Amino acid sequence: MATILTGPRKSGRSLLGRLFAKRSGGRLIDDADRRPEDELFHAWNDAQATRRPLLLIADLPPPAWKVRLPDLRSRLGATPAVTLGDPDDALAAALIEKLLAQRNLPSPPELIAYLVPRIERTHVDIIRTVDALDEAALAKRARLSVKLARDILGSKQEDLF
Repeated sequence: MATILTGPRKSGRSLLGRLFAKRSGGRLIDDADRRPEDELFHAWNDAQATRRPLLLIADLPPPAWKVRLPDLRSRLGATPAVTLGDPDDALAAALIEKLLAQRNLPSPPELIAYLVPRIERTHVDIIRTVDALDEAALAKRARLSVKLARDILGSKQEDLF
């Protein structure tokens, strides 16, 4: 009656958790690895006793947690864990398209095809890239374009060194 959902920040795990809780009538504990151990222990036991599902969300699975309570450690060790990974090319393209649409930023079709192979496959970097494109387009009063993206990605590379 309990499951652990892990994955990188901004990957949608909290949204999935809220949808799970709403549809199942279950309980959600976000940032479970940072919550008091007695809270997790009682929530896990309650889920088993009441047959009400529990979803624990964390950055990493329990072996990485510093759990002092032996009973909680064994319960977490027996709890199935599901991990959301970083986006592949198709999901990265869909996320860029979605983020641009949310900001009402029309983009030429070749822009996303240009960006996908040139950015890191993390949710955070995708968001930062779209943020940078949005800010640059606004500052230059320009439309989104491959040239603008090239300039942005070039300046992002320079910031790394």
